[in-house]
Amino acid sequence: MPCAAVRSILPTYTDFLFERFFTVLMIRLARVGARKQPHYRVVVIEKDRARNGRSVEVVGTYNPRTSPASVDLKRERIDYWVSKGAQLSDRVGKLMAQQPAAAPVEAA
Repeated sequence: MPCAAVRSILPTYTDFLFERFFTVLMIRLARVGARKQPHYRVVVIEKDRARNGRSVEVVGTYNPRTSPASVDLKRERIDYWVSKGAQLSDRVGKLMAQQPAAAPVEAA
């Protein structure tokens, strides 16, 4: 019988069922540029799909070849998908941190 620390690391049957029957969404980069000219789309996609597989929604673009790198994100759509349980990839999280959300405009 493994100790409690090892048991907490091992995946449980309920984790297996959740991954198997519920779609886990990721917000990550999909490469669309030509060879040696990378350009990326920020997409909402199922976790198990291929890098450039069919996405649920395109929520932005990222071009690292410009100086400085150009990032265009639909923040409200990203916030919507995160509220629905989507997970950000490491790189998308860093891109969002580089571009803080705009302050809401107050109507006078």
